[in-house]
Amino acid sequence: QVQLGESGGGLVQAGGSLRLSCVASGRTFSTYVVGWFRQAPGTEREFVAAISGSGATTHYADSVKGRFAISRDNAANTVYLQMNSLKPEDTAVYYCAARYGALTLRAYDYPAWGQGTQVTVSS
Repeated sequence: QVQLGESGGGLVQAGGSLRLSCVASGRTFSTYVVGWFRQAPGTEREFVAAISGSGATTHYADSVKGRFAISRDNAANTVYLQMNSLKPEDTAVYYCAARYGALTLRAYDYPAWGQGTQVTVSS
């Protein structure tokens, strides 16, 4: 099973930008759908964005559409989440997750998860 590790989180002021990276192990990374999810204290894990194995198909939560962009470099086994115009409500632990199969928005469809990276947006 693919193993994942996130990086790139940190503290940023509202209106700023961050780029998260998700690096995966394994030689068949291009066959995996990768999703980004986030979880703030006291809330359920929520979908942020997802990208198909080839990168041709992406999907975003309405709350981040137009501000965040997901992309991937299969040669580097890496998926990125570019986050612009950050808001305090974007504060959460961000996780990347992978699954073999169709692109879905449900966290429970993804069997492989990273450890998460904290994003804090100050007002």
